[in-house]
Amino acid sequence: MRSFLLTIVSLILATLGQAAAPSRPNVLFIAIDDLKPALGCYGDVHARTPNLDRLAARSLRLDRAYCNQAVCAPSRNALMTGLRPQTLGIYDLSTNFRDARPEAVTLAQYFRDHGYQTSAVGKILHTGHGNHDDPASWSEKPFHPKADYYAREENRPSKVEGGSRGAGVFGAATESADVPDDTYDDGITAAEAVKRMAALKSAGKPFFLATGFRCPHLPFVAPKKYWDGIDATKLPLFETDALPEGSPTAAAPGTDELRKYKQIPQGGQVLDAEMKRHLIHGYYAATSYVDACVGRVLEALDASGLADSTIVVVWGDHGYHLGDHGIWGKHTNFELAARIPLMIAMPGKKGGVTSALVETVDIYPTLAALAGLPAPQGLDGRSFVPLLDDPGSKFRDHVTHVYPRNELLGRAVRDDRYRLVEWNKIGGAPEKAVYELFDYEADPQEHKNLAPERPEVLGRLKALLASQPEPRPQIKGKAKPAQVPAPTAAGKMTREEMFKGKDKDGDAKLTKEEFLRNQRDPEEAPKRFERFDTDHDGVLSLEEFVKAGVAGSVR
Repeated sequence: MRSFLLTIVSLILATLGQAAAPSRPNVLFIAIDDLKPALGCYGDVHARTPNLDRLAARSLRLDRAYCNQAVCAPSRNALMTGLRPQTLGIYDLSTNFRDARPEAVTLAQYFRDHGYQTSAVGKILHTGHGNHDDPASWSEKPFHPKADYYAREENRPSKVEGGSRGAGVFGAATESADVPDDTYDDGITAAEAVKRMAALKSAGKPFFLATGFRCPHLPFVAPKKYWDGIDATKLPLFETDALPEGSPTAAAPGTDELRKYKQIPQGGQVLDAEMKRHLIHGYYAATSYVDACVGRVLEALDASGLADSTIVVVWGDHGYHLGDHGIWGKHTNFELAARIPLMIAMPGKKGGVTSALVETVDIYPTLAALAGLPAPQGLDGRSFVPLLDDPGSKFRDHVTHVYPRNELLGRAVRDDRYRLVEWNKIGGAPEKAVYELFDYEADPQEHKNLAPERPEVLGRLKALLASQPEPRPQIKGKAKPAQVPAPTAAGKMTREEMFKGKDKDGDAKLTKEEFLRNQRDPEEAPKRFERFDTDHDGVLSLEEFVKAGVAGSVR
């Protein structure tokens, strides 16, 4: 009898132990496009970012986090695959990462494979420019908002005014309109994320909810109240429009994305102080707007009762130039393009600040470790979980990032004090390389290239570059031909057939020139192109073409 009772008690205790065993934490991953550390929690006194500041107070805030390439697709590929651009051989916007690594297991896919419900809202992977999302990563169809960039008609693209890619391609660089938050993409994204969070909670499985916001990417659009919250007269301007003294030609971006917008001076003209201040005002207003959208999602998390069981990550895909070195955009290897905000709030952990060097590729293995998943293998990144317990500890002795320029690849290493950039062809002779070297202790704004003057530092950092694997050249992506159905019984062309007929080069996208060819109403056709181009990337995908208008309305 006694042994029977002991058995019963043991079973009860075992059952209670199983019931009390902690379940795996949820993950709320928030990506913000073109967000540099222009946040109050990073010491920016001009920023109005109360929601991100509150999150930072309970997070590990990483003060020296760097992207692996300062442009959307390669940076996001690095996050999702844990592989650097030079490992994948992808440095452009249009090549999908699976063209390089069809067998890759993405961050979201890894969580899905380990029992998580994975969901994407807004921009996580780069879509557009011929690139596409990754169905293997998600348990349900990703949500992409399709609001117009502009609330005001006068700010939309026109035939008369446009940027360097041709009239009518881009609209105004900024907009301040007295409209609700949900007028623009990011308000819609926040609302959908709140909806999905409720559904994921009901599903009863741990979830990985990725939420990507577009602002403060150009155009700098935000409801008027966010513009009113920033005192433009106090916003500082950079001291010079010049590149650092002694910088090689390759250091300058080959394109200036700002110049593609109407009412912006063309041909490399220097902007006047009023225009500079207005643009910086726009960036800060758009940042304040996205902060409010993030706040809605965080409030929903708190209201759901899930905050104590959810890891929250906020990540900027790369930094941004607001006139320093005369640059407006990213597309460089300079500090303000490469440095990003990164914060991780872990249930049960206190907030802290670290100056340890980390890269975007380190986020994947870190989240896997925090969720208690097996360590993923074959990644360039490594887990920085120890920093949550000891923010003052060291992690990497340097980080690395790249940027291509024409036939050259700029490979950079950044340590505690210096950055070295080597510009050379991939596989090129060492004597053909040219170098930049900056000392961020003595010259934080990169006024002068010190490579000729610091041979000992140059040699040490060159050795770090030499220890890295040879970078892969840009791979040739596999075109995804449009699937064109047979003609309808009535003999009328479907929109899929019309698309194929216009897509003369078979690249599964229509340029404006291809779209306008043989139109019966050449005066009105350009307006249709602007309406159909819902992601404003200057080309039409098959999906955009099919969804636009009424079948048969375009010839």
